[in-house]
Amino acid sequence: MKAKFNKAALQEALNLVTSIVPSRTPKPILQGVHITADKNGVVICATDLEVGISYNISQVEVEREGEAVVPADKIASIVRESVDEVIELDVAEAAMRIHGADSNFTIYGHDPGQYPAVPSFDGEADVEVELGSLQEGVELTVFAVARESTRYALNGILWELKGKKLTLVATDGRRLARSTFALSSSADAKWSKQRIIVPAKTMSLLDRIGGEATEKVTVRFVDNQVAVVVGPVVVSSKLVEGSFPKYEDIIPNDYDKKVTLGTDSALSAVRRAALLASEESKGIKLSLSKGALAFSSRAPETGDAQVDMSVDYSGKPIEIGFNPQFLIDALRVVRTKEVELHLGEADRPGMIKAGTEFLYIIMPVNL
Repeated sequence: MKAKFNKAALQEALNLVTSIVPSRTPKPILQGVHITADKNGVVICATDLEVGISYNISQVEVEREGEAVVPADKIASIVRESVDEVIELDVAEAAMRIHGADSNFTIYGHDPGQYPAVPSFDGEADVEVELGSLQEGVELTVFAVARESTRYALNGILWELKGKKLTLVATDGRRLARSTFALSSSADAKWSKQRIIVPAKTMSLLDRIGGEATEKVTVRFVDNQVAVVVGPVVVSSKLVEGSFPKYEDIIPNDYDKKVTLGTDSALSAVRRAALLASEESKGIKLSLSKGALAFSSRAPETGDAQVDMSVDYSGKPIEIGFNPQFLIDALRVVRTKEVELHLGEADRPGMIKAGTEFLYIIMPVNL
């Protein structure tokens, strides 16, 4: 294999593809990237056996077809530090030589025949959505995914397909984030009203793909896998097995306390009030009364903090505690200028809404 690349295009591809390469694995070949060059261009692939990605580079001149598997970290570092606009990759046997104007590197790889196959996108799309909508939906939910849970369904994001709407839901048992947005076309009938759980790692990868917000994303479901195409990128992933909780049952519909807050102002208030929150409680108190909302924390060993905000509220007063980081996680990704805070009683969850697209449930903490 021998090919000349535009450095920026090669680096963009490697930045995305190498992001899923495992740092530790009993199979060293998985720490490499698979590079294939033919008359149609160059495809760079990586997989951790759960998620796979392939990137088709068109800004390339292929002089000799072939393939190679080389350590992901090595080739990515060399390309990143290169000062050349054009980089040549030349593979002979198990060695890849990387040539620049004033530099030459040789790195040794693996037998490409031993690299696991990365699924491609074959067939018609089951779902189409704009890239900007999908990535906003990911950002509004992925932070609430359980990081380590024996309930595997909580380690992914639920996809609910209903007509021309896609709803994404994530929860770790202490909070729940839901985002709803429009599809470009109605979901295929066989997938409508289905509940599919996609791993959080896959969703985060989709959020990293560059492109215009209006670019079309095509999605296909096959058995227990999902394949997503965005321009030159194909992401494939196994689906998470298990039953996602019936989250609708915990969304309150009887709350009588509502206040509208400026998103940036609320985020700033939470961050400042949390500065003196104790390590033990890790909570801040929200005190809502007529015309005012106070965010406060107290720690015997450090002191106390209070941030006051004027609000349009005339209902019954309430005091309730929350984990400030859980509030921050939601407020910093919301794109609306205002959010609604809904409260019931001090021992019931709080609810944040942003427009009709975003809903967030957060369990209270005892202070």
